Amino acid sequence: MADSPIVHWFPGHMAKATRMITEYIKKVDVVIELLDARIPRSSANPVILELVGQKPHIVLLNKVDLADPKATKEWTEFFTKQGIRVLAIDSKSGKGNKKLLSTVERLSKPIIDRWVAKGIRSRSVRTIILGIPNVGKSTLINSLAGSAATRTANKAGHTRGQQWVKIGKNLELLDTPGVLWPKLEDQRAAARLAMTGAISDDVYDLEHVIKQLLNYLLTNTSNILVERYKLKEEEMTDVDTILESIGRRRGCLVSGGIVDFDKARRIILQDYRNTKLGTITLDQVDEEPYYSTDGEESHNG
Repeated sequence: MADSPIVHWFPGHMAKATRMITEYIKKVDVVIELLDARIPRSSANPVILELVGQKPHIVLLNKVDLADPKATKEWTEFFTKQGIRVLAIDSKSGKGNKKLLSTVERLSKPIIDRWVAKGIRSRSVRTIILGIPNVGKSTLINSLAGSAATRTANKAGHTRGQQWVKIGKNLELLDTPGVLWPKLEDQRAAARLAMTGAISDDVYDLEHVIKQLLNYLLTNTSNILVERYKLKEEEMTDVDTILESIGRRRGCLVSGGIVDFDKARRIILQDYRNTKLGTITLDQVDEEPYYSTDGEESHNG
């Protein structure tokens, strides 16, 4: 079990979506990449980075309400120092929308100026929202459009179809399916994608994912575990003991008083996702470089 991958997942429609996005990106003027502020590195798809090329590129750290504010500030500074345009937003509340639109307008001005210089008839500036499943792409478009223009579902990989959405007079946004890379070779990243809901709950090893989550919490925020689950000092020795103790505290018992470990794991997972364990950012800036392909650190164009 220890050597088994946490996740085996890249459904056929995801592979097809990658091919489609390759074509769509040729049709847009500005690329918006949406990352989960809790896992900025793990949610950054290297396939998408390759597809961006030299298009004007904005990175959005979404779901900042679920992330550690201190870590979000560190990530924002990290991207900025590398010359990467980055904004922290919350697609549900609309926080950051005005700044996003003004940034798109600023980046698209040279493009419009070129159209004018060449005598080309002006059209709406076109952008594409790129990101992994369940990162908030459709929610962001709905928020910007002011209405539920696209289907949203809190289930990984299920924004169906593609649709241009008009924003004001001069901007069109293209919603796309979430795309994960073909091989989740970094199993730490795979686990964190599972923790945040980017990967369908049906396709990963829950035991491994929760073990990694508890390890992280025990190492970095052990006081939160103690407070949330009323654990005693002697119950904080290792993740297996913690899991069993939480199971007993929460009544996850089957016949004979045996702990139902899967039920306990699901409780912990939902507590993390619903910020019952606090606002926690799993990816830290100093863990490893963000971009590692061919030494390229910026795709701003």
